[in-house]
Amino acid sequence: METYDALLASVAAGPGQESRTIFDPATGGVVGEAPVHTIEDLETAVAAAAAAQPAWAALGHDARSAALLKAADAVERSAEELAQLLSREQGKPLNGPNARFEVGACAAWLRATAATDLTPEVVVDDGETYAELHYKPIGVVGAIGPWNWPMMITIWQIAPALRMGNTAVVKPSKMTPLSVLALIKVLNEELPDGVLHVISGDREVGARLAEHPAVGKIMFTGSTAGGKAIIRSSADTVKRLTLELGGNDAGIVLPDADPKAIASDLFWGAFLNTGQTCAALKRLYVHDTIYDAVCEELTHVAKAMPMGVGLDENNVLGPLQNKAQYDIVANLVQAARDSGARILTGGNPDPGQPGYFYPTTLVADIDNTNPLVTEEQFGPALPIIRYSTIDEAVQMANALDVGLGASVWSPNLPAAREVAARIQAGTVWINKHGAVDPRVPFGGAKQSGYGLEFGVEGLKHLGIPQVING
Repeated sequence: METYDALLASVAAGPGQESRTIFDPATGGVVGEAPVHTIEDLETAVAAAAAAQPAWAALGHDARSAALLKAADAVERSAEELAQLLSREQGKPLNGPNARFEVGACAAWLRATAATDLTPEVVVDDGETYAELHYKPIGVVGAIGPWNWPMMITIWQIAPALRMGNTAVVKPSKMTPLSVLALIKVLNEELPDGVLHVISGDREVGARLAEHPAVGKIMFTGSTAGGKAIIRSSADTVKRLTLELGGNDAGIVLPDADPKAIASDLFWGAFLNTGQTCAALKRLYVHDTIYDAVCEELTHVAKAMPMGVGLDENNVLGPLQNKAQYDIVANLVQAARDSGARILTGGNPDPGQPGYFYPTTLVADIDNTNPLVTEEQFGPALPIIRYSTIDEAVQMANALDVGLGASVWSPNLPAAREVAARIQAGTVWINKHGAVDPRVPFGGAKQSGYGLEFGVEGLKHLGIPQVING
C-alpha cells in the first residue's frame, strides 16, 4: 500500500513527457499532471497484450479467478488512497454512494466476477446428436471508459474480459485519467505482467484502439454519438462490441404509491453521483392524484442533502465534473424556466462559488416535450411530469429513442410488473432505480446500446461461442 502522494506520483506524467493538467472540479485546484500517451504507446501496449494472452488463457478459469481475487485484495489495501484521488479528480464526495462506495464496488465486482460459474452447456443430447456450447477467449479486449464512474465502469469492462482469458487495454476518459491509471497500477500489483495495460491518450488514441486489427472486442461506455463512432471504426475488422450508451431513464409513479415512503429512493435514483449516471432517473411521471404530494416530499429530501467539496466528510452531493456538462444542465433548466415550468428548489447557481456546482433542482409542471425532458441532462436537475392514465404514462416513457433503464413505483407488485413489461428499456426496476447487481445482466435497448454485462451473460459476451458437435 502506498500513500496518496506516492500513488499519484507513480502514475503522473514523467519529466519531458507530454501531459495534461487535471483540475479539481470542486475547487479549481490542480490534482496532478496526467500523461498523454501516443499512438505509438498504444501500439506497444496492444502488442504486449497480444503476446501475453495465450499464457493467460492457458491458466484456466480457476487460476484466473484466483488472480482476480488477489486484485480485489489490492484494491482494498489502497481503497482510501484511490477514493481520495477519485474525489479530487471526478468531484464526487467521499461519503454517500460516491467515491468510497465506487472503490468498494470495484473490489466487489472483481470478487463476484471471479465467483460466477460458466460451464459448457449441453444443448442437445438425444441419443443420436450430442452438442455442447463452449466460450473461448476473444484475444485482446479494448476498454474505453467514461468520466462519471471511471473506476467502477473500468472494472465492469475488464473483470469479465480477464476472467474469460482475454487480455485488456484500457483507454480512460481524458477528464479522469489519473483515477484509472492509479486503479490499473494497483490491480497490476497482483496480475501477471502484460495482461492489463492502460493508455491515457486523446481522441485519436481511442479511435485507433477501436479500429486496431489486433483487438478483438471493444467495451465502451459513453454517449450514443460516441458509440456510433465506435461502430464505424470497428466495422472493417468486424469487432465484437458491447456498448452501454446514453440513457434518459423514465420513472412512473402509480397512483397507489406512498409519496413519503418512496421519496428518498426516488431522490437517490435521480441524484446518484449528482445525476451523472447513465442509468439515473432523469424524467419522473407522477399520477395527478399524488403529484403535489410527491413534489412536496421530494423537495423535503432534496433540501436536506448537503452539496459541496467532496473531501468534506459531511457532503453527499458534489459538482458537475466539467464545465461543458455544467453548461448543459444550466441551459436546460433555464429553458424550462423560460417555458413557464415551476422550479420547486434549486435552479439558481451561485456565480461567485468556485467549482462547477449546480444546485439540486426539481422542476414541476413541465411539458413532456420540453428539452429538459427530451434531452439527457446528466446532472442534478429532475423534471416531474403529470399524467392521468397509465397508457399515457407508458406512451410518454417510450417516446424517446433511448432505453437503458426505467422504473415503476407501487406497493402492488403484480400491477407494477405489468406496467414494467410495457416499457421499452433494458432494465426496469420496481420501487428502486439504477440498482445494478454483479449477478444480474445489464444492457440497453434502442439507441442506449447493445450487449450485456454482469453475471453469466456478461461472461458470455466476453467469449467466442464454439459448438462442439459429436
